[in-house]
This record gives sequence, C-alpha cells and structure tokens, in this order.
Amino acid sequence: MSQLAELRTRLTGVDPGLVRLRLAGIGTASIVLASGVIAVVREFTGQSVTVLLMAAVLALISSISVNEPDIGRSRITTALMLAPAAAGITVGTFLGPHHLVADIVFVAVMVAAVYVRRFGPRGFALGMVGFNAYFFALYLQAAPAQLPWLLLAACVGVGSTLLLSGVLFVERPGRTLVRQLHAFDARLHDLVDAVADLLTAEGAEVDVVLRDVRRRLARLNETALLVSATADRYKSERPDGDTDDSGANVPLRVLDVELSAERLAVASERLVVAGISLADDTRRALLDALHGLLAVTSTGTPPAMVPALLDSAERSVADIVGETQGHGDRVQRVAFAAARLARAMRAMRCPEHPIPQTGGSGPDTETDATSDTTAEGAAPTGLLLTTRQAIQVGVATSLAIIAGELVSPARWYWAVITAFLVFAGTSSRGDVLSRGWGRIVGTIGGVLAGMGLAVLVSGSQLAALLLLFACMFLGIYLVQVRPSLMAFSITAVLALLYGLIGQFSVATLVLRVEETAVGAALGIIAAFVVLPKRSGEAFGEALDELVDAVDVLLATSVDRILGRKPTTPSMEQARDVHDALATLRARAVPLDSPLPWRRGRSSYHRTLQMLSGVDHYARELARLSDDVRAPGWRTLCPAAERVRSNLDGLRRALLRRDAGEIRSAEDVVDAAESDAAHRPDPHRIDLLTVCRALRRIDQAVVTLAEDLGVSDGNGPPETTSTPTSAGSRL
Repeated sequence: MSQLAELRTRLTGVDPGLVRLRLAGIGTASIVLASGVIAVVREFTGQSVTVLLMAAVLALISSISVNEPDIGRSRITTALMLAPAAAGITVGTFLGPHHLVADIVFVAVMVAAVYVRRFGPRGFALGMVGFNAYFFALYLQAAPAQLPWLLLAACVGVGSTLLLSGVLFVERPGRTLVRQLHAFDARLHDLVDAVADLLTAEGAEVDVVLRDVRRRLARLNETALLVSATADRYKSERPDGDTDDSGANVPLRVLDVELSAERLAVASERLVVAGISLADDTRRALLDALHGLLAVTSTGTPPAMVPALLDSAERSVADIVGETQGHGDRVQRVAFAAARLARAMRAMRCPEHPIPQTGGSGPDTETDATSDTTAEGAAPTGLLLTTRQAIQVGVATSLAIIAGELVSPARWYWAVITAFLVFAGTSSRGDVLSRGWGRIVGTIGGVLAGMGLAVLVSGSQLAALLLLFACMFLGIYLVQVRPSLMAFSITAVLALLYGLIGQFSVATLVLRVEETAVGAALGIIAAFVVLPKRSGEAFGEALDELVDAVDVLLATSVDRILGRKPTTPSMEQARDVHDALATLRARAVPLDSPLPWRRGRSSYHRTLQMLSGVDHYARELARLSDDVRAPGWRTLCPAAERVRSNLDGLRRALLRRDAGEIRSAEDVVDAAESDAAHRPDPHRIDLLTVCRALRRIDQAVVTLAEDLGVSDGNGPPETTSTPTSAGSRL
C-alpha cells in the first residue's frame, strides 16, 4: 500500500461526509457576502461600520447555530431567526442609553435564550441569535437613527446564510451519504490497522496500542451513527414514487460491519490482555487477513479488486477457523471475527456477490469485569435542565456584569459572554467546569497566536484580512470538535481586527484573558452553588435513558423474532440505544477527569465498558430480528424477560436504589438454546446466535451487579453453557 493512499485514507476519515468543512465554508462565505453587501450600502449611504459588523455577526451566528435534521426545517429555522434578531436589535438600540435598565434586560434576554433550548435545535438557534443581536446593539452603541439600517443588516446577514446554505449550496443527503460511507471505510481502516498493531505489540507498547484501538472504535461508532442518520434523511427526502432503493439497506449493512469490527477489536484485545503467545504461522495468518481488509478499505482500491481481496482475507484464516484442535478459543475468536468482518464488508460493498457459507461465527465470548466500586448517582430532581440552567445563567451573568465592570468598564462584556457560553451544551456542573477551563485555555492560546499574527502582518491590510477570514474559517470548522478551539480562533480574530483599526495592544489582549477568567469562574460558581446538578445525577439520568432504550429494543426484537408486529422498526430503536450510550459517555467525561482530586474514575470507566457490551449485543439482536422468524419459539420469552428484569435491577443498583434480587438468566437461556439447537429450521444457526446475544447481555449485567454486591438468587453464572456443539461454536 503506497504512503499516498494511506494518507488519503486517513484524511477521508478526519471529517466524515465533509460536514465540518461544509459548515465552515458556508459560514465564512456568508460573512464575506454579508459584509460585501453592506460595504456597498455604506458607500452610498455613509453609514458607520456598526451596520457592517452587525451583518457579519448575524451571518456567523445563523451559520453555526442552525442544526436541524433536514433542509426544510433548516430553511424555516433560518428564516425565523429574523424575528428575534430584529427584536434584539430594536430593544438594544433604544435601551442603550439607559445603562441600568439595559443590563437588567440583558440578563433577562440571556435567561430566555437558555430557557427556549427546551424546544430543541430550533429553540437553541432562535435563542442564540436573539442574545447576540441584543448584545451587539449595546456593544456597538447603536443609535435609534441607525435602526432601519441595522434591521437591513440583520436581513442581509441572515439572508446570506439562507441563500448559501438553503438554496445555492443546499446539502444533498445522497452526496453526503456517499462521502460518509467513504469516511466509514476510512475509520474502519484505522481500526483494523490498530488491531494489526496490537497483534504485534510487545511490552509497554501494548497499553498504548490498546488505548488507540478503543479510541478508533469510538470514532467508528460515531461515523456509523452519522451514516445511519443521513441514510434515513436520504430515504425520507426522495420524491414520491422514486423506486431507487440504493440507500434503503445502508443502515443495516453498516450496522453489521460495525458490530463485526467491534467483535474483532474486542476479541483481539482479550487475546493480548490474556498474554497468549502466538505461533509465527498463526500470527502471520491473522495479519494476512487484516492486511487484506486494510487493502479493501484503502482509498483508491479499484472496486473490481474488492471481492478478491475479501476472499483472500477469509482464506488466510480458513485453517484456524476450521480447526477443532491446536488453537485456543481466544485465537479462534479473532480468526472468526476477521472472517465475519470480511463477509459483512462484502454484503455492504458487493451485495451482488454471494457470501460463502463457512459455518458459525465463532466460539462464545465471555464477559470480563473487575470493577470494584459503583458509579455514584442519584435520581433526577424533576427540574428541567433548561429551567435549571436559565436560573444559573441569570445569576452568573448578573454577577459577571458587576465583576466585569470592576475589572474594566470598557470590556465588561467579555466576562458576560463567557459566563453565558459556558452553559452551552452542558448538562452538569462538571461539564461547566470543563467548558469554563477549556475556554480560558483557548483564550490564552488565542492571545499568544493573535499577537504573533498581528506582528507578522503589521502594515499589510490585505494579509491581515486574509488571515482574519482564515481564522474565522478555522473557528467554525473546529467548534464541533472542541468549543475551546473556537475561543482560540475568535481571540486571534480580535487581535487581527484591533490591528486593522489601529487599536492593537498587548494590554487589551491580556484584559480579555482576565475578563474571560472572571466570566468562566462566575459561571462555574453558579453551576456549583445555584440549583447544582452533580455530574453523578446527570450520569444517572443518562443511565436511565440507556436502560429504557435497551429494554424497549429487547422487547421489540423478541416480538419480531416471534412473528409479532411492533409499531417501531428495531433498527430505529437500535440507533436510539447507541445515541443513549453516546450521551452516557459524554456525561461520564467530567467524572473521568484526570484532575488529581477526582476519585472513582475506574468504576465509571468499567461501568461504561460493561454497558458498551450490552449496547453491542442488543444491537446485534436487533440486526438478527430483521431476518429471523421463529413463531413457535416459546422458551425465548422467559429468557428475554429475565434479562430485562436483571437489566432494570442493575440500573437500580448503579443509582443506589433498591435493586431487589438479580437472578442469572443462564437456566432460561439454556432452555431457549436447547430448543433452538434441536430445530431443523434453516435459521437454526441464527437462533443460536440470538441466544448468544441474550446470554452475553445477561452475563455483563450479572457480573457487574455482583461487583456491586447485589445478590444473585441463582449463584454465580457459569462462564459457558454449551448443550450442543453448534451452540458452542457461536
């Protein structure tokens, strides 16, 4: 594989579907367009630069705030932004001379902007544009005589975004889907590459590669969710009567590849952690298979070569898969996982090629767990997050106005903006702490970079303008990666802007750091003192949502397997489970902080690991339920009910509630598996796989419950249960 092809592959996965690139490009172009139009207006009317800055700001805000799922809603939301923008400009213009009243209304506007987030993406967008319009009317000291021109600037700013994103460069889900599928291949390539490194790692290098495997697996999961969401949009936005079915099965095929890749990563990790030494020929066979998969997912590989490469990958491990003696279970699991991934990739990339029938998917995978303590959490208090944060923002920004005025009467607004923005996208006081700290660090970095850039382009307006727009582009591109990078870029923009207008000074930039630190500190204090939501509480709420989603998915999947007709597709519910797990991971970030005073990090980490396994096997069950039908399988229901009951018991134990008795489902799953093993049904292997998925979910739940000290009425579960040879190979 050439180095150029490898570089192209990795770059493809950096921005799945080029979503961030598109957002940054349209956002920057909107600013340029709005500024250009108003610059022409100024030439004929003699209006001040205030009008131009208002248009540029609203173009920026309308570009980055709208996050609707489809183009129709996005257009409507962008158009609706004119109303809060006009209201904010009008009120800010008339209240500007009345300092005390303006500050009181400013706090009320920020409270309202946070409160309306309860209405979803549209509420968030309208609240953000209303806040910014009011703030900049005050900051720019707009006069009533300028009001008509400021309203025109609002129309131009918002209209520029609507024109570019909603008309000229409207997102086409079909094109985005193709790009995201390429990105999915690139992320899969990265994961397989890390697994290959893992099989050759030695000594201290193993821990580093293990972290790399987990990180790349998380990225693959994220990209799979993006692909699935875009595929649904593509399907829903096709014209009536369009019979093109090219995207209909994409979510299912991508899910199959994702689960197979997870299986490969987990099996390889357990093989290495167990310290099993591989013979040279065995290692070579496994690596040959992985290298074949790498070639398939490499950018530039001709499609005609894909079937042959996948066949070669399967043949590389065929001897290990087919042996009944000579290799341990863990080695065979890796070989089975590689073969299974090759088959899943063939189904996704080459649906016209039949999949060779090679038997089972591998031996059972036991669940390992060594957590020693539980995640600390509590039941939600009942107060909505948006209401809680609206009150916190009111207190934080009120104090920020006072403290900011004391630090600098001319630059107080930096403290207020920081106190407001640290609550964006947060769910707990730990989140606010992380965001506040990140904003301070980003601002300091932006000051240093801005000073360097300002000195570099000193005396050249053209170079300064080009760098200014480049920094804006970079800020918009990176805001979805990490908000602190947006603070870094905007601070660099300010340094360049001050240089252009002749007001650049190191003291001013240092003052920005001071005001930012004041605003962040007050936001953090408000989050910790005023109606605080502990990170453990937020984690508990997300845990509730995850368990509820898994419970619904298990019930729906079993209904489908038994021939019933659930109202909601299992694939949609599988995505809900994965989304809930992503939320749980995000809520655990403050709890897993590397700060030295944080305790119990390993318990949260292990809990997430175990629940990730539950997510994996629940989604695998959902995938199977699309094809497997066994209406007379009466022993399946008791097994599923016991697993669901144990899952609820684990939830209660983790949240320090009355968990009751958790009884291992081994006996009822054994009964269902024995029933399936004696069926002459052509789907017999799939039925055994259903049992395996239920068994793995229950083993993860029971093992974690035992670590928490919850009683198991049946005693410790057996690690394996193999009533038939067929069952043991699944």
